[in-house]
Amino acid sequence: MTTQLDALTQRMREIERDIEAELAKRREALRFHFERRKVVFEHDVEALQRAIRTKASHYLLKANPLIVITAPLIYSLIIPFVLLDVFVMAYQAICFPIYKIPKVRRGDYLVFDRHHLAYLNIIEKVNCAYCSYGNGVIAFAREVAARTEVYWCPIKHARRMLGPHPHYVGFADFGDAEGFREKIEAMKDGVKLEPGA
Repeated sequence: MTTQLDALTQRMREIERDIEAELAKRREALRFHFERRKVVFEHDVEALQRAIRTKASHYLLKANPLIVITAPLIYSLIIPFVLLDVFVMAYQAICFPIYKIPKVRRGDYLVFDRHHLAYLNIIEKVNCAYCSYGNGVIAFAREVAARTEVYWCPIKHARRMLGPHPHYVGFADFGDAEGFREKIEAMKDGVKLEPGA
């Protein structure tokens, strides 16, 4: 029996596919494509990007002094990011095979491609790489945690939660004891991921 929630979830997936199709059109308009997972701009576009790049020295001279002073604090977060990354990789490598949970592909979450943008100077490229790593590690850790939650505790919260992970919509409702037992039974041999999820 298809519920209203199932119909809405299906509609959400269709919208996500439509968004990806629009993003593909936008990539085409910006005149770049992928070759073996590498971003390739048309030659004249890359030349134009290089022409509008701000030199690193000029970028530093025009920077707000407070931003320069706080930069070491921002970059100090690399330590907890690396620790989180290492511990989540170890946890997944050890525990997921035991629980028969499909492993999360780390490379799907840590994406480094902004260095292909010729309009960024070296400082901006380093900043972009740092943000890509930090956000990628957090997204990777979130998916590992989400799959763990699907396996052990697929129950929605009583209160509304901001930004739930994609698996959350399929959880048993809060207070639905039978629904919870059905979810646990259905997922006892691992997280059942839908195609494309």
